[in-house]
Amino acid sequence: MTPLEFALAAFALAVVAGILGALLGLGGGIIVVPALTILLGVDIRYAIGASIVAVIATSSGSALRFLREGLVNVRLALFLELATVSGALAGATLAGVVDHRVLYFVFSAVAVTIGVLMLRPGREPAMAPGDSGAVSRRLMLGGTSIDDASGQAQPYEVTRTPLGLAMCTAAGGVSGLLGVGGGFLKVPAMNVAMGVPLKVATATSNFMIGITAAASAGVFFHRGDIAPCVAAPVAIGVVAGALVGTRLHRRIPAAGLRIVFALVLGWIAISMLLKGLAS
Repeated sequence: MTPLEFALAAFALAVVAGILGALLGLGGGIIVVPALTILLGVDIRYAIGASIVAVIATSSGSALRFLREGLVNVRLALFLELATVSGALAGATLAGVVDHRVLYFVFSAVAVTIGVLMLRPGREPAMAPGDSGAVSRRLMLGGTSIDDASGQAQPYEVTRTPLGLAMCTAAGGVSGLLGVGGGFLKVPAMNVAMGVPLKVATATSNFMIGITAAASAGVFFHRGDIAPCVAAPVAIGVVAGALVGTRLHRRIPAAGLRIVFALVLGWIAISMLLKGLAS
């Protein structure tokens, strides 16, 4: 494959990743890494480095539109980023010393776990007395969302705040380790654990992932794991795809997003497991 053919192929894959990333709040990295390694034969460390750049680009390309539409819970996002950034720095450092086969297996295991979790219908969790509900109300983390059926604004309250913080710390670690933005952990953390509506959770995750990725990008640059010939077409393609994905976001019902999310993660889990076994 010539450099031009590689760049075009990487760009096309990144466009698809950007669309799915914006729709699902994943940042595109969860698609970019397996696509580059499995379909184009890129070393997983360079794929992760390119994904980190792509995640920042995705967030920049889609978060502004979500902000204008009022879907992003900015207060909640900044609160959770306190935990996520610390995890991202730790994960990025660990990525430089972990065997590449371990990265494949971790990628697969995390994808399976979150896919199964997201197949469960989102429910408003019961608040633990005296702590999670009190923290949320004191910090005014709740907000409003637009109901798919009625089109009316409905208020929601954020619950289980400590659990959400713990999950977002893990999301940051996975983001730094695997270059995926952590969206596939942040969305369940907000939707399943904290009771945030799915569309608000995906939009807020899109806003958060760029901050998380930027926190770990410096570590990857310093280590030399970001190759411009890989990262450049991926970043451009992801931005283009993200712009399309944000336009489609409001037109797809939340139940449809949940099913697509689970199917994408299932494909990724199987592919990365097979890649790790073959290494």
